[in-house]
Amino acid sequence: MVGRPVQPTDEISELVMNVCVQVESPHADTWRAGASNAGCCGRRSLPKFLADIAVWSLIEEANLTPKPALVDARGSGAHCDMDLELLQRSARSLRPTFAGIADEAWQASESICLRERLAQLGREGELKMLRATGGVNTHRGAIWTLGLLCAGVAMLPNGKSAENICAQASRIARLPDSYTSCVKSHGLEACQRFGVSGARGEAGGGFRHIREIGLPMLRSSRSKGLAEQFARLNALVAIMTDLDDTCLLHRGGLTALSLTKAGAKTILQLGGTSTADGFRALYDLDHVLLNLNASPGGSADLLAGVLFLDFIERSFELQGEEIGNVTF
Repeated sequence: MVGRPVQPTDEISELVMNVCVQVESPHADTWRAGASNAGCCGRRSLPKFLADIAVWSLIEEANLTPKPALVDARGSGAHCDMDLELLQRSARSLRPTFAGIADEAWQASESICLRERLAQLGREGELKMLRATGGVNTHRGAIWTLGLLCAGVAMLPNGKSAENICAQASRIARLPDSYTSCVKSHGLEACQRFGVSGARGEAGGGFRHIREIGLPMLRSSRSKGLAEQFARLNALVAIMTDLDDTCLLHRGGLTALSLTKAGAKTILQLGGTSTADGFRALYDLDHVLLNLNASPGGSADLLAGVLFLDFIERSFELQGEEIGNVTF
């Protein structure tokens, strides 16, 4: 990986960091040994565990470098009001929010009451984020995506596969929330202006770009022996080829969206980010988007979701729900 490693802190438990270290290990036996530590997560500790993974996923996405026109270890990208330290601080401020969402959703039944309670926790999390960042909207979309995925994991008594988690999260997202109509955002405005589905449509459709594009690309890249940095960059670029990203639409309109999709496809056609030509094309796209002052923030949020679900599947050994003496 490029960028600073995330150190265990009060916000990210030693348990999760021990398992996270194994994610990049090429040795399956080492991974299994580390993943078995997840077995200590029972009903009382699972919300905290999921919150740690969600925060880790956001920090790993932020640290990933180089990303086209996004904040990374090189600088602020197209976001003059953000930097890497701010994104990391923002991510850590959301840990109680993700824990609260997972706790509320623990083996709960789908209901409008639950949907509205989770949405309220998400809005409270946004306020915490804004206090932590001095009013900068760093992770509003990520709260929606990772909050729903945390809830999806917590609601499932077993079978915590990416497919099942996304299906459960989608069912919650499709339930009505009487407060939603009061909430305005740049993403919603872009949806209305350009006729795209946005973050709500992505969730309502079962997070297709995570399940069918991002995760398969991440794992395909790993299977070819690519370094984790390039596997994650390829996953991001693959999402960018297809997503109607409302962040791009809001900041750069249809021009930014079409250039992003075309540039991302070129990167993959050249062999991906691990090849010299593909890496050069990645920087070309970076320059194009910086000139437009636009960035694929929606794709970045979904990459965090990819990392979250990849971690869940790898750490819970999903062929069976029993790990150690704990059944999930």
